[in-house]
Amino acid sequence: MSRRGLLIILSSPSGAGKSTLARRLREWDTDIQFSVSGTTRPPRNGEVDGKDYHFVDEATFKKMVADGEMLEHAHVFANFYGSPKVPVEAAIQAGKDVLFDIDWQGAQQIANSPLAPHVLSIFLLPPSIVELRRRLESRGQDSEETIARRMTRSWDEISHWDSYDYVLVNDDLEETEKRLQTIVQAERMRRIQQPHLLDHVRKLQTEFGDDT
Repeated sequence: MSRRGLLIILSSPSGAGKSTLARRLREWDTDIQFSVSGTTRPPRNGEVDGKDYHFVDEATFKKMVADGEMLEHAHVFANFYGSPKVPVEAAIQAGKDVLFDIDWQGAQQIANSPLAPHVLSIFLLPPSIVELRRRLESRGQDSEETIARRMTRSWDEISHWDSYDYVLVNDDLEETEKRLQTIVQAERMRRIQQPHLLDHVRKLQTEFGDDT
């Protein structure tokens, strides 16, 4: 294994471009795995169990949390969401990056977990609140009531911007995508992500001793 995998966390208020950039990041590097969350909400049209989400009932979800099977979990808009721990641990030990599309609550839980040394957290800000609302309305997916609720929640999400490793203002999608790729490439080179370095340094020390 040349390196350990990263836990790449992308967070933002709804409408700031998180889902689009998550998709583009995986298109840029198809080895990046998406963490499939568990949720108690019902499937939407076209969603596939095990691919988009693991759809479970509330009792099953709560048991998974109680048994320590969730890396993070949150209660959002009357439903539970969470990230199963075992597949994430297996992926990073195999040198695969895992991408999380989660909110600040989940990000903090992962940042406080034993996997914290391998976390890369990135928060996306909109260029303005007016633009944020325009993006939500242009999607045509939500009712006015839902949009209003998302806008109300957005301030709470934005207020946690300073708990992330990196913060990007998504005012230009193409440029933001390039900056995101640069961050991931640099973070993969962190010393803790390269377990082979210790053996290499020991080898150099041995060679240095032989030389003297």
